[in-house]
Amino acid sequence: MTQSLGLVSLVVRDYDEAIAFFVGVLGFELVEDSPVPEQGKRWVVVAPPGARESRLLLARASDEAQRSRIGAQTGGRVFLFLHTDDFDRDYERYLGRGIEFVRPPRVEPYGKVAVFRDVCGNLWDLIEPSATSREASRTRAGKRG
Repeated sequence: MTQSLGLVSLVVRDYDEAIAFFVGVLGFELVEDSPVPEQGKRWVVVAPPGARESRLLLARASDEAQRSRIGAQTGGRVFLFLHTDDFDRDYERYLGRGIEFVRPPRVEPYGKVAVFRDVCGNLWDLIEPSATSREASRTRAGKRG
């Protein structure tokens, strides 16, 4: 059996604001932006550069309960983990584009990491996994397969 997560839904204030951030600032690819007229919404999907499976559905909050969750979908914990093949390149690029890093870079056994805040206030890890961490992931994946 094979399964994967197709999309992770991220509640946002505004579609265009979120697209400008994820595509214009982070450099994600706009995979789809289609109207859903019967609901007055749009189906907006973005993906990190080079991603094969991981994608975000940018879902505009449609009521007060959803608006109250913008930027706090995980109660203040890091929400998403953006893996990179070159931490220093992406860290410097994001700094230059005005990304707010709330925790500075550090080296951990699992890799080089820093925490940044997205346009809605969610916390993300920017992480370049260590060789040891990548190997452990492959080993775990092989044991599951």
